[in-house]
Amino acid sequence: MRGATFTGCLKRQAKLHPSLTAQDAVKLCYQAAFGAEHLLTDPGQARATLLAEFERTPPRRVAVFEPISVTYSRCNLAAWKERELPPEWLFQIFWHSASGKREKAEPLFIDYLQIVTACAEKGMLPFDSVEWQRYVDGYLAGGVRPVHHSEAYRRREEPAYRIVKREYEELLPVLERLAAIPERTGPKVIAIDGRAAAGKTTLANLLAQVLEAEIIRMDDFFLPAELRTTERLAQSGGNIHYERFGAEVLPHLKKNESFAYRRFDCGIMDYAETRLVPNSSWRIVEGSYSCHPAFGDYMDCRIFCDVAADEQMKRIIKRNGPEMAAVFATRWIPMEEQYFKTERLKELADVIIE
Repeated sequence: MRGATFTGCLKRQAKLHPSLTAQDAVKLCYQAAFGAEHLLTDPGQARATLLAEFERTPPRRVAVFEPISVTYSRCNLAAWKERELPPEWLFQIFWHSASGKREKAEPLFIDYLQIVTACAEKGMLPFDSVEWQRYVDGYLAGGVRPVHHSEAYRRREEPAYRIVKREYEELLPVLERLAAIPERTGPKVIAIDGRAAAGKTTLANLLAQVLEAEIIRMDDFFLPAELRTTERLAQSGGNIHYERFGAEVLPHLKKNESFAYRRFDCGIMDYAETRLVPNSSWRIVEGSYSCHPAFGDYMDCRIFCDVAADEQMKRIIKRNGPEMAAVFATRWIPMEEQYFKTERLKELADVIIE
């Protein structure tokens, strides 16, 4: 599976960049296995280098991401600039994409070299197998190390990119929407609602890295037992303590200030510690019922995370086990579906992630 994926990426790179030489193929294998951790020993220098390169790179309508393995993509600076996305966001993605797991990457790198060998022997690449073997033998004699692009490739392809983990690719429609929000004083707020096991938490965590944002979890506002009446749970979105969110969080979200709220721990069904939310330029409210109508239109961007019913149950079983999955199926999911239908959340979303 992994080899087949790299084979497809290799063939696509050869088609997109016909100036690919044996040297460039080794570079591709190295990046596909190791990522870019060798470039990130000094974050200040890495940021300055990216900003300088971004400044001199003209915008161009090309693919934002070019996958190079199951784990990594090349993110094109020209495409990022053409879509008017902030370079600082790209740096954060680049920075958080460093893996640092060299002991696992080196065998993978050797596997990738062997895949290139097989493709070259079949005449699938812009260079032949003799040229490839000559270069790779000389390369390996000097030990595994990063290499530069060939002069021919740099001259004809004008590469300007950063290596990023592919998990960040799904953020692109969200980042484009966020970049269009007008500047103003005070934090900008993102609300991430959607179906159970649709990836809300993962999306929030990735966005928080890119935006250097603080996250407020709706799980912290689970409805206490004394409020869980039949009448309350029959309401659309009645499963959340929206009154407390409205009192402890909502008034502070768009203010340039830190604030704190009480966190409810559903594991002990009682209030736990007080959580401090530091001041930040972006704030993310994540979880089901984050777009509850009681909160009004407080967010600058509404995101709805969707998932098919069969895939949803597979994820819940894997995450929570069969017993809890049965509770989700008979109790929590029907309540969420009532809420989504009544409040038309998917229809009102600015961005839908599926």
